[in-house]
Amino acid sequence: MNLFEKLYDEHEKVKVRFVGFTTKDARYDFGIVYTNMFFGKPLVICMQTGRSALLDPKDIEDHESLQRIFRIDTIEQAADLAEFFKDTLPSFAPLEAAQYE
Repeated sequence: MNLFEKLYDEHEKVKVRFVGFTTKDARYDFGIVYTNMFFGKPLVICMQTGRSALLDPKDIEDHESLQRIFRIDTIEQAADLAEFFKDTLPSFAPLEAAQYE
């Protein structure tokens, strides 16, 4: 008897970027996984909290959502983080992994 129905099981070589930076108020450490899965949205993982999210340019415009997802203290800090993501995350989807080699 099959207890689970497999939805997907994909293998993919991906580009991973680890970046740490500070602002005037906080320190951040992220892992960013660039993949063709999830409609090309990169998987962003906060290395401090273990929280993660799939983000695209539209997602990072919602500062309150970023604040909640990554447990950021203030909306101003979330705005700083959004500014970083604007410069870091691709502004298009879906991605081709070869673009990040």
